[in-house]
This record gives sequence, structure tokens and C-alpha cells, in this order.
Amino acid sequence: MNGTDPLHHAGDDAAPATAVQNRIRARWADLPAATLRVAQVVLDDPRVVLDLPINELAERAGTSPATVTRFCRQIGYSGYVALRMSVATDVGRTSALPSRVADIGRAFGPDDAAEDVRSTLLAGAMRSMQQTAEALDLDALGQLAEAIVASRHVDLYGVGSSALAADALATRLYRIGVFCNIWSEVHAGLTSAVVQGEDCVAIGYSHTGRTAETIQMLTEAGAHGALTVAVTNDATSPLADVAEIVIQTAAFEQFLQPDDLAAYYSQVFVSDLLYVLTAQVDFDRTSEHLAASALAVSPHREGGIPVRVPTRGRAKRPVRTEITQRNPA
Repeated sequence: MNGTDPLHHAGDDAAPATAVQNRIRARWADLPAATLRVAQVVLDDPRVVLDLPINELAERAGTSPATVTRFCRQIGYSGYVALRMSVATDVGRTSALPSRVADIGRAFGPDDAAEDVRSTLLAGAMRSMQQTAEALDLDALGQLAEAIVASRHVDLYGVGSSALAADALATRLYRIGVFCNIWSEVHAGLTSAVVQGEDCVAIGYSHTGRTAETIQMLTEAGAHGALTVAVTNDATSPLADVAEIVIQTAAFEQFLQPDDLAAYYSQVFVSDLLYVLTAQVDFDRTSEHLAASALAVSPHREGGIPVRVPTRGRAKRPVRTEITQRNPA
């Protein structure tokens, strides 16, 4: 059973993956042999959970009801009832999906038409962002936005495509007056992490939650008092374990490997949402900084429109009239 590939089944080409199937695939490598038998049955047809009581599902999988319960908890549900509710929700949602979304889950072939590749990529990105949006804790994101505005500094950590998603947030935050840095090289990141304090925020991006450098940098920042945040697809990962706030993405379309494009889209969606929530906390300051940055770059844009910068009553700095020469004649 351990050698079975959970990504390729006859049913996968017929319908988009459900949230339950996604959870199973994400945790497949960590499941014990006993619960893998249950996982295989549910992965092949999640609707079996709706049709069978727990003892009959256990019998079909060749195991015990207690093992089925452990399986539910290992993939993030409180028990069999919670698992059935999730499957029922997925079944209702899947039946309402447009036809283009049904083309998710298969691998690309060398002879696929450009139109097919386009629709599959689009559907994968849309599904990942939709599932991410539905799972987000907006209260936690709101509290994080307030912490970012009140912070002295924000550190962001990520490697590979996760670094690109973190950089998207850093670029936006900097434009609205939030001092931040993005680190993908572990030595530089650790150097920054050790100077963080209780008035700082540190955010680590890792799709798997198992990137050693990101875990190390976030752990170091937390040890020095920073509020630590993990943006990851796996809420049970080592990165999530060292974070005070976990923002879980949902990107399980593994046919997009190795670059994990769907994971990148969901991470950027989280970055954009966090940026807007942060901008709303002090909207006057946000407006002032955005206007100032627009004015600064306007001469470099063809046909740029002049932008007036609001001052909010800020006094002008006096102009210096004397310059002291270093080497007077």
C-alpha cells in the first residue's frame, strides 16, 4: 500500500478533486499503514463516506472503526461525522462547478492543445484561490493586519516560488509605509531575525511547510520576540508548529509540479488580501503614501498624470540656506 501512487486513479479524470481527497494526498506520505487502507477507499470514491456507516467503511477497508476514526483525525477532522459533513459539502459544490473546472487533476501531455492547457491552468488557479478563500480565518487576518501597522518592522521569509509570493507582499507593504524586508538566503535572513523584537512581525512562506531554511528563520525571529506567522498549505507542518498564526492555503493540484503554480497563486492571493486589510487599518496614511509613491514614479511613465500629495497638515521642513564645506579654501 505504501507504494501506491495516490495521484493517479481512474476517478480522478472524471471530476475535480474534493477537499477530502486533497487532504489525503497532502498527508499520504505520513499516514501509517493501517490508515492508508482507509485513505485508499475514500480517495477512490469520497461518496462512500455518505453511503456507509463507520463500521461498514472499516469492513470495506479491512480494518477497525477505531482506525477509521484515527484516519479522520490524521487528515484534520474531529471524527467521522465531521468527515461526512465535509464530503457532503464538496459533493454539493462540485455539482455546481462550471464544465471548465472539471478538467483538473490530470497530467499535461506533450500533445495537449494550447486551449486545453490554458483552460486547465486557469481552472487550477481559480480552484486553489477559491478553496483558500473559503478556508481563511478573516478575524485572524484582521488582527495580523493591525499588528503589521503597529509594528516597527516586518520580516518575510521564503525560498523559491514562495519567495516570489512573499516579495509581492513586501513590495506592496513598503508602498504604504510599512518597513519590511524579504529574505530567501538563510544567512541574511537569520541576521535579520536576531534583531527582531516584540514590536516586529515575521512571516514565513512555504507551500509544504517543510522548507528547512524558512523554518529556521521564522523560529529565530520568534525566539527574539517577533509575532510569527506561517503561510502554508499544511497546518500540521513544522513551519506551522513554530508560528503563532497559521494562514492555510489550499493548492493540491499536483499535476502542476514541480513549480507548483497553483500553490503560488494561492500564496499571492493571501498576500494581496493581507495587503488590502493592512491598508484599511490606517486609510489616511495609506492614501498619503500611495499618492507620494505615484508622484515619485510619474516622471518615468509616458503620459503620466500629476498627482497631488495630501499633507494632513504636516509642516514643511525648512530649507537649509547654509552649506558647510568639508575643506574650506
